[in-house]
Amino acid sequence: MRTISTVADIREVINTEKQNGKTVGFVATMGNLHAGHISLVTQMREQADIVITSIFINPLQFSPTEDFDSYPKTLDRDLEKLQTAGNDFVFTPSLKEIYPDQKSSKTLVNVAALDGILCGKSRPEHLTGVATIVAKLFNIITPDYAIFGLKDYQQYMVIKQMAADLCMPVKVIGAPIIRAENGLALSSRNGYLSTAELEVAPRLNQVLNYVKQTIIDGETDFREIEKQTLMIINESGFKADYFEIRTQENLKVATNTDHKLAIFVAAYLGKTRLIDNVRFELDAK
Repeated sequence: MRTISTVADIREVINTEKQNGKTVGFVATMGNLHAGHISLVTQMREQADIVITSIFINPLQFSPTEDFDSYPKTLDRDLEKLQTAGNDFVFTPSLKEIYPDQKSSKTLVNVAALDGILCGKSRPEHLTGVATIVAKLFNIITPDYAIFGLKDYQQYMVIKQMAADLCMPVKVIGAPIIRAENGLALSSRNGYLSTAELEVAPRLNQVLNYVKQTIIDGETDFREIEKQTLMIINESGFKADYFEIRTQENLKVATNTDHKLAIFVAAYLGKTRLIDNVRFELDAK
């Protein structure tokens, strides 16, 4: 496995691989890798001839009040995990390599139709930051395939829409959520949780599954479900950010005539913001 830190060098490597007829799979990360990230590498190994993983903590994804400066930096450990997983190249650019003006960019990418809701409402700069860095990385890496975990389902939808709208020749793949045995979705931010908070955190997934079953069993007043569930979340030790039932295809507010549903939750546990979702289909009547 080779680690590369400049745009010029990674492009040279990719050009050589493509000239040799190799397909390129890409995994974009901010480091502090866990089993969920490694599962993306493993799945990409089955899809592409070579796998490139990027490790870059993107400042555009963080608001001034969020944890950019304190975000965990575990490069040596991350490289060991990637080596074991069979990753081929790691792209580890500096901040200046990606943003010559450091924490700003003169060009921003915004997928307006999917922003301003869910995490885009709570974190107004976040999804534009995601779309901008992924657009830049797609232009640098020029992958044939790129894979993203579906825990960040809205992010996945934004990236997929961006790639389609901007005619980017990359197939964007969504990968299943990787969970701990207790149901907690794996996340780099789980490392911020105390031992006591780790005992509480799985309740978010339990609430999601309970509401999913309630809807499958025939409950159709989605707005009342959302209202009551927000109360339950707050009474369970969290500070709810949002709990919403939306459509899978375009993230519009779901009604009882929709059949492909997604339930989204974001909540603070102490100072840590957790997100999760479940997606399912109802039988058409």
